[in-house]
Order: sequence, then C-alpha cells, then structure tokens
Amino acid sequence: MHDMPAAASPWEALRRFTPARIALGHTGISQRTATQLDFQLAHARARDAVHVPLDAKALQRALHTAWPASPSPSPPVIAHSAAADRHVYLQRPDLGRRLDAASHAALAALASLGGSRDLGIVVADGLSAPAVARHAAPFLAALRGRLAADDWTLAPPVVVRQGRVAIGDEIGELLGVRIVLVLIGERPGLSSPDSMGLYLTWAPRRGLTDERRNCISNIHAAGLGYDEAATRLHYLMTEARRRGLSGVALKDETDNTNDRVATADGAPPLLL
Repeated sequence: MHDMPAAASPWEALRRFTPARIALGHTGISQRTATQLDFQLAHARARDAVHVPLDAKALQRALHTAWPASPSPSPPVIAHSAAADRHVYLQRPDLGRRLDAASHAALAALASLGGSRDLGIVVADGLSAPAVARHAAPFLAALRGRLAADDWTLAPPVVVRQGRVAIGDEIGELLGVRIVLVLIGERPGLSSPDSMGLYLTWAPRRGLTDERRNCISNIHAAGLGYDEAATRLHYLMTEARRRGLSGVALKDETDNTNDRVATADGAPPLLL
C-alpha cells in the first residue's frame, strides 16, 4: 500500500534552512511511512556511533600522515583511559577522564625525553569513534599549514581509547605542554552521528573545570568545515599563547557571528 498524499505544512519552506525534522507532513493522524523509516535509520546510526570501537592503529597511521614526525619528536602514541571497556566508559564518566596506570607511566617516560613544548594534541573516541576516525586527520592537516610559520613546538599526538575531554588535562600535564588540544567525538545526534569537537586548554593539569576550556563544535560534512574550524582554532591558540589564558577569558574575535565557537560553559554540545 502506498502512502496517501501528505497534508501540506505551512513550515515547508523552512526545511531548506535546517536538517531538523520539521514540516514532515502526515497522513491522517499518522506520520508518513518514509518519515518514520528515516527516523529509525537516523536513530540506529546515532546509537551505533556510540558503540563502534575506535580502530586506534588505523587512526595512528592516518595522523602520522597528516601530522608527520618532522615537527614533533615522535609519531603518534596510543593510550587508554581508566575505563576498561565501553560498558564501563558509559557508566563511569570519571574513569574516562583519567589515564590507566600503564598509559600514565608510558607518557611520563615519553615526556622525560624532551623539554616543555607549546602544543599537545589528544585525539579521543568520546561518544562517537567514527567522528574522529573520519575528521581528525584531515582537520589536523588543515591546521598544520597554519602553524607552520608560527614556530610552535609540538609534543607527539596521543590517541586515547575510551577517553573524555578532561583526559587531555592529565596528558598535557604529563607531557609538559603549554596548550592541550583535544579532538573528540561528540554525542551523536539524529542529523550528525559523526560530529567532532575541539577543546583548547591553556596550562593543562588535572582538576581543571570546564570554564578553563574553549570549544569549537559541530565539525562534520554538513557542519563546520575543516578550513573554517582550523582558522578559528588558530586564532584561539595564538591568543592563548600570547595572553597565557583560555576559557571564559578568551573569546573568538575573528568576526561578529561567533555562533559555533564558545567557551565550554556556553552552548556547544555537552562536555564529555
């Protein structure tokens, strides 16, 4: 049986401005079959994104290509949070915010090989491993070109399994970096199961709270592009290094339409 023609909606013209589910129409008192199936597919993709495991080795190789060892002392390294598996990670957010003992020891040993550096990069699966698998390497390739002329000293990138945003504070403190940048998979939505967020913190150390971070969110194919995100991040990084601060005290002043860059106590997706 085919759907009856859907009742017209006065909101129909607004659909071209947003991926939100508005002006869907109806058949009688029910949703159309195609609308319901589309919703179920989007829900399944969002749910799957939470549980798909991160291929850390593949991401390590991709990052090494996008961010070669020449400006940093060694290739990307792989670490693990104190959350032993995905089940624990989802039920114990606190364990995802710190390293397990083996990773802590390995990064401490790595840090002993070099002095203080300007920037440490952490790539964590967060709540969507597909997000960082798809976007981390090409984004870092876009960012690297902007840093080339600025004389940044870099620690080796760190790939973290079962990681949350705050794990970057511990890693940054261990590596002795002035700024830590965390790339992480954001909570999946029905229109973006693979959205990546960026979190920037000056003088990272364990115990920092959310107002010390700056966030750039919604990096994905239908969201914020790599070049725009890299430009905005480069500005924030430059100002953070120049002024020695981040978070609520540091605003993006590159334009007057700062609707996708904010401090972590503002409107971006929930901190992980």
